Amino acid sequence: MSTTTTNLTPREFSSDIAFTPAVKAIQAEKGSRKGYSRMERGGAWETKVTPELAEYIAELDMFYLGTANATGQPYIQYRGGSPGFLKVVDEQTLGFADFGGNQQFITLGNLSENSRAFLFLMDYANRRRIKVWGTARVVEGDAALEARLSDPAYPGRVERAILFTVEAWDVNCQQHIHPRFSQRQIAPVIEQLKSRIAELEAENKRLRLKVHEQATPNKE
Repeated sequence: MSTTTTNLTPREFSSDIAFTPAVKAIQAEKGSRKGYSRMERGGAWETKVTPELAEYIAELDMFYLGTANATGQPYIQYRGGSPGFLKVVDEQTLGFADFGGNQQFITLGNLSENSRAFLFLMDYANRRRIKVWGTARVVEGDAALEARLSDPAYPGRVERAILFTVEAWDVNCQQHIHPRFSQRQIAPVIEQLKSRIAELEAENKRLRLKVHEQATPNKE
């Protein structure tokens, strides 16, 4: 599948990918532009995959992928897999295996005419989120790349690969994030509770038996 490549636009600050003139005008109106201006002069946002970002990504078992078609109509898609299924290919590139789904192919269609894309990386359990701006492209028929991005332990069938070129990323605040936990995260806690319940039930049974024996008259 061929994809349209969008050239990286030169920007004064990396955060200009999101802070357009319209956004900055509203920031100025609402009173936050001064603070963000200081942030820009202090280095703005990261533009490459740092060790911190790589560590964060390695723990994720889901993320949201945003694309848009040629007319700008946005689309958000949930992506899930084994922890770490979103992989670091190099300091500028992330990649993941594209599994078979409902065959609507909205994301693939969008990327075929508009390579602009967005990743929303959520860690609900620890109330953390990272926003990543960039471009994405679909890679068909590259067995080596698919093998690199696949996880033999995950049952999904890999149909192709998607590579995401990072242009800028930013850590979002924790405000308003409600903690949520995956089955993988709560399974050990549930097993501990089950084990403790079994211990208490066994102890209760022993105590009831002991009380019964003490209350039963000796017939000898």
